[in-house]
Amino acid sequence: MGVRITYNEAQLRESKEFNGPNGYRQCSVSLMDTIRTDLNFDEEGRSHHFHRYHDLKNNHIKEGELGKAAIRAAVKEMKISGANKKYDCILGVSGGVDSTYLALVAKRLDLRVLCVHFDNGWNSELATENIENIVSKCGFDLYTYVMDWEEFRAIQLAYFKSHVIDIEAVTDIAIFAALDKICRKFNMRHILDGRNFKTESVLGNWINKNPNNLLNIAEAQGAWPLNRFPIQSRWDLRTKGRNDHQKVNLPFLDWIDYEKSSAKQEITKELGWRDYGGKHYESVFTRFYQGYILPEKFKVDKRKAHLSNLIFCGQMSKEDALTEIAHPMYNQDLLKEDFQFVRKKLGFSETEFYAYIDEPEIPHEFYGETRSYGKDWRQFRLKHLV
Repeated sequence: MGVRITYNEAQLRESKEFNGPNGYRQCSVSLMDTIRTDLNFDEEGRSHHFHRYHDLKNNHIKEGELGKAAIRAAVKEMKISGANKKYDCILGVSGGVDSTYLALVAKRLDLRVLCVHFDNGWNSELATENIENIVSKCGFDLYTYVMDWEEFRAIQLAYFKSHVIDIEAVTDIAIFAALDKICRKFNMRHILDGRNFKTESVLGNWINKNPNNLLNIAEAQGAWPLNRFPIQSRWDLRTKGRNDHQKVNLPFLDWIDYEKSSAKQEITKELGWRDYGGKHYESVFTRFYQGYILPEKFKVDKRKAHLSNLIFCGQMSKEDALTEIAHPMYNQDLLKEDFQFVRKKLGFSETEFYAYIDEPEIPHEFYGETRSYGKDWRQFRLKHLV
């Protein structure tokens, strides 16, 4: 028996509910469209995402000699800061393209790197293999930050019960707080940041990484108190930049000639990297979330943003992007396997999971994005200081 699929792009294009009274429209140069998203268009039909990318790219991307100079300065600073220490910097590794290529760049720069892997219980076997190849072939050490599975699962389930869209916020919020904790643990300041403007700055209205929103959802849905979940408190954010342990995030991928397809070829050849078939699909949950939950429950095909980003930075034509997005989101055999694995790991019956899919979305804002910081919060913060 197959997995139920109701997502229908053609029907969504005809729907006023998901496009508004003016009907469906797509950006003339990218795949961004009006399904679920308010777009502004210029006279040539280009969406505001196109203009935002080109307005901001010079603030983020340093090409040619400017980029080389930025990297030289950063390496010098890391070497000075890392003197008499075991490592110059840390790098979060997932087994994906961006972090793997950044590891290769760091190796070529002769940096002493502590690779950090965030284990939330959803690693694919292929991701684990890719990470092992990174550390062994680059000669780096690996630190694995293992989440308490029952607590992590409880927070994920709180997001399911809340019917908010950005379930991946649970992982993303924890990852960056964990990296800060590890910097304090090893007395380091520099983080090689695998995020990059060039290939992953185009986003729709499905993102909410507010830690307060997470705390409110956890408390509202019975996942409180949190004991081991890493999170940046208001106190942490207020003091960030005003103490001796100020963290420096270095976006090296925006300072080099980072071209996705050639990067894949290099890491395949030099690090034995193997492709997992989609952006961030190194995580089983992310693969299932992006490939099934987002389109089925929230009517979002996230590939539109990923491919549009590649169009804007000149790494793909719209024609090629349209060909790519015409392919099915999910291999059907893999979808069947992942559906059973994910629902069982989270504790859903099939009936319960489909009932979740059929319930309407609730905006993140319903749960609030600020929080009262009373006695309970102070105790929570103290528990999470290393």
